[in-house]
Amino acid sequence: MAIRTLARINLAAIERNVARLHGGLAGGAGLCVVVKANGYGHGAVPVARAALAGGAQLLAVATATEAAELRAGGIDAPVLVMGAISDDELPVAMGARAELVAWSERFASMLVSRARRGGATPPVRVHVKLDTGMGRLGTRSPEEAIRVAEQVAAATPALDLAGAMTHFASADEDPDFTREQLERFEPFVRELRERYPGILVHAANSAATLSTPASHFDLVRCGIAVYGCDPMNEDPSSHGLEPALELTSYVAAVKPAAPGQSAGYGRRFIADAPTLIATVPIGYGDGIRRALTNNCDVLIRGRRYPLVGTVSMDNVTIDVGSGDAVAIGDRVTIIGVDGDQRVSAEELAQRIGTINYEVVCGISARVPRVYHRDGTPA
Repeated sequence: MAIRTLARINLAAIERNVARLHGGLAGGAGLCVVVKANGYGHGAVPVARAALAGGAQLLAVATATEAAELRAGGIDAPVLVMGAISDDELPVAMGARAELVAWSERFASMLVSRARRGGATPPVRVHVKLDTGMGRLGTRSPEEAIRVAEQVAAATPALDLAGAMTHFASADEDPDFTREQLERFEPFVRELRERYPGILVHAANSAATLSTPASHFDLVRCGIAVYGCDPMNEDPSSHGLEPALELTSYVAAVKPAAPGQSAGYGRRFIADAPTLIATVPIGYGDGIRRALTNNCDVLIRGRRYPLVGTVSMDNVTIDVGSGDAVAIGDRVTIIGVDGDQRVSAEELAQRIGTINYEVVCGISARVPRVYHRDGTPA
């Protein structure tokens, strides 16, 4: 019996992507794999296991809860929480033995107080963040960042100054600004390394990892590329990456539409010639963006067919022409390969003016994830 919607995740592809990225790093740098947002919609715990098998040294998430979820899933590797942590979330992060990012003197003071009061054992590993141009978390002042590092270092054994980091704003599209950020970061790094030899320096995201070897330092933090998506939102194969996710549904009904008859809310498709309309039980409740209304193709039996009419919460409609090439029960590929045809996350993103990150992260929790290794159940 057909499953309404299904996301199939190839863990072997994730392992190969990790190995490919790791193998291309300059100067023996290590690889941190970012598994926030439920592993970019792929499933954080299975992806984390595959990433570690592929050679990742560190995992990264955005929230304390995400770190705790990895621990609950049996992941024992180092985990870095990169996002903001409130006073109330600190015990969750510390309970998950997470490494944390300090971006201000206020936060460092709160962290010192909490770690000392809680008797943190082992010590909480802390990475000091300098904002070199992203404009979010992190002080823009190298002097303040040095003071944050001093606060952390002075709090031993409760805290351990583990690293220094920044984040690139436009490594996927603006190499000049990326170089400017590097130029702001490097003097800070030199001073910090002189004071605290052995700290781990990291800056590169997926785009910088692929485009800017000077940004590799001791460690890179790769997210989207690990999943086989192109951080430049173009073609993953140009970087030797394999998409790991396939999103499918099936043909639930096929009915004729005469000229003047419509499909979907708002009658945004009206047939101008006799045709057949297939209903596919997947919609924006599953993560198919409503902006794809009359604006994408799906694959059935190795052929492209246009999505027509409004994307609704639970269904879309497909114009399958006037022949008999499509039947009830046929598999429908929304993201993935069928025959010699492919619909990529990048293609869907380009059609609606967004990025592949949003496409894969937007696949909702009601879509079952099934894991395999090159076709063999994982």
